[in-house]
Amino acid sequence: MSLRLYLIVAFGGTFLTYFAGKIAARLRNLLAVLVSLAVLVMTILMYGKPLEETLHFGLFNMPFVLRLNMLSWFFAITIAGIGFLAVIYSLRYMEHYERLDSFYFLLLFINSSMLGTVLCGDFLSFYIFWEVMSWSTYLLISYKGESSMFAGYKYIIVSVIGSFAMLLAIISLYTHYGTLEMTALATAMQTASIGYAFFILLMFTVAFVVINAFWPIHIWLPDAHAEAVTPFSSVLSGVLVRKGMYGLYLVMYIVMGMNVLNKLSVGVLSFNAVLRWIGAVTIVFATLTALFQEDSKRILAWSTVGQGGYMVLGFALATSLSMAGATFHILNYCICTAILFYVAGAVEYSTGGIRDLNELGGLIKRMPVTFAGGVIGIAGLIGLPMTNGFVSKWLIYKALILGNHPFLALAAFLGSWGTILYGYKFIHNIFLGQLQERHRDVKEIPFSMQLPIILLSIMVILFGVLPGIPLKMINLIDTSLGFKALPVSIWGIASENGTLNTINIFFAVLAAGLLIWVFARPGSNSRPTSQEDTYASGFAIPSGKYQYSVDFYRPLTRIISPYLVDFMDNFYMALCRGLEGFAGAVRRIYTGDVGTYAMYIVIFVSLLLLIQMGWKVW
Repeated sequence: MSLRLYLIVAFGGTFLTYFAGKIAARLRNLLAVLVSLAVLVMTILMYGKPLEETLHFGLFNMPFVLRLNMLSWFFAITIAGIGFLAVIYSLRYMEHYERLDSFYFLLLFINSSMLGTVLCGDFLSFYIFWEVMSWSTYLLISYKGESSMFAGYKYIIVSVIGSFAMLLAIISLYTHYGTLEMTALATAMQTASIGYAFFILLMFTVAFVVINAFWPIHIWLPDAHAEAVTPFSSVLSGVLVRKGMYGLYLVMYIVMGMNVLNKLSVGVLSFNAVLRWIGAVTIVFATLTALFQEDSKRILAWSTVGQGGYMVLGFALATSLSMAGATFHILNYCICTAILFYVAGAVEYSTGGIRDLNELGGLIKRMPVTFAGGVIGIAGLIGLPMTNGFVSKWLIYKALILGNHPFLALAAFLGSWGTILYGYKFIHNIFLGQLQERHRDVKEIPFSMQLPIILLSIMVILFGVLPGIPLKMINLIDTSLGFKALPVSIWGIASENGTLNTINIFFAVLAAGLLIWVFARPGSNSRPTSQEDTYASGFAIPSGKYQYSVDFYRPLTRIISPYLVDFMDNFYMALCRGLEGFAGAVRRIYTGDVGTYAMYIVIFVSLLLLIQMGWKVW
């Protein structure tokens, strides 16, 4: 299969969908589904086929190189899969929005540009696709206008900083070596000086850390994820943000390689060690911040930041176990977070736009499929047995313990406990407890919105019970990066330090569930009460907010909140206010009065004369 044809279908189908919308909305929707499905099928068919093509119409006499390997296929299948499900979900969710031709165009265009970045074999085409992706993302974040515009501004300002750093590294590489082809640069960088290798790595890392939203450059993500329309939130959080992880894999372990990385250390301090601690701080800070959110999508946005910490923690530890865990967690996180954004969007759709967790509750019987998806998605993020997240986190925890990193392991465990707390809050406040009177007529979402939730929920369980399916592919990725292959079976991983066998866990959980059901069934009687007859610790619940979990974490908030000050966001806002004030002062110069401008010229000329006279005297 031709990679050129693959990109032609992706980009060509995007433009065809846009123009079809000018003819009929149904034709546009049909083409959007068919194009995204075609891209997904083509991606599946390319599995295990190393491909490379050179396009000779490159800029500046530099050809564009397209290359497919296991790493790029892994990211391509997540992009194509989530992109297809996002289109399916959009068919009903977006039907009441305006400018749908632009929405479907931008959604497909972003997916296509992301596919372009993972297929690039040179940094020029990589940078072009990256910029197309970034600016299209800004437009789709700002799609709703009003408050989403501010989120879009935040994103694009930070994104431009990362893009500038990447461009600086690319120009430097071309100046030094006369090529931007990645294979040639991987050979050339082996003889580079330590200082130059560190400079190149630092510039690329800035660009990729920005898009990954690791602490402390996370300031754009919570607003962007919360304000974007939900189908795009699943793409933005699930795959687009993790393009930064692809960039780190590409630069650190393919272009640089372990030989160069091992030289970038002074005593116990190394480049990888700094990344590990950034990951640990990201986990703890973002997870605790998520606890105090009351908006369903904002909780998931902070979860996105925190889960990224696990990825970079395993990635930077750089062992076979940790790399397998980090790579697997990218896939698992993508699946789970997409489910949860679809769940939040489903509730928003059915309740007329409500996202405040304190105004919901009791929807379990009204939206059973959505509830089941939410429980499975949260279980996967926590890492409960029989879910995919259990396996990836087990690999990361084990690698940290075997590597004698107790404090990093503690940070990872704290993140899991925090995920339990905000996950409970998410599920309970939406689905459990007493149904509000105004939600008596709420109905389950249409089947086209249920389908993505169902399919992804099946994958959470499937990869939790049979982790060998994705781990076989991940083994190929890790060995291609220079790491030792793991003894993977369909049920898990065997080693002298302990064996992970998910089939034993499956039967143990099944037996425990049956016992709980047997003992709990006799005491399952319940008594209905009115909504007003609800109390928390002897006090009546505030009017309109029946939930007994309103301010449930208030004591914890009082203890922790002084230490969770987001100083980077405060710094960003202070900088924006300063620039706005400076721009306002400069704007006063332009009065529109010709006489004033003439006075400016006289003053300027006088200053020049004084400077010249002073210079001659000196």
